Amino acid sequence: MGIEIALYDGRPDRVRTTGPLHLSIDHGDALADALAAHTRPSEHRLGRIDPYRDTLLNEQEAAAAFEEATALLARCTTEAQRAAVRDLRNLLANCAAIPGSWLCFIGD
Repeated sequence: MGIEIALYDGRPDRVRTTGPLHLSIDHGDALADALAAHTRPSEHRLGRIDPYRDTLLNEQEAAAAFEEATALLARCTTEAQRAAVRDLRNLLANCAAIPGSWLCFIGD
């Protein structure tokens, strides 16, 4: 059960002809573990990320989730989780800075 993250310059769909601006595939299992252990779906945007299906965040949601990711980083218990959340924070910041962009969390 891992989660990959793709950053797109527009809403991803099945007919897009361009690929992602960035694809994060190195921390999938650690990111899934960190999210499962340290978030609650009813309280956080990051808690709504489904490790088994795709989840989308637009640039406004990414900006709001950045603070959640900062708090999540402080709760991580392993270096693998911390590296995964640092990568997540970077992608959230990049998405928030690009108008019209989307993050796609790709679950197993």
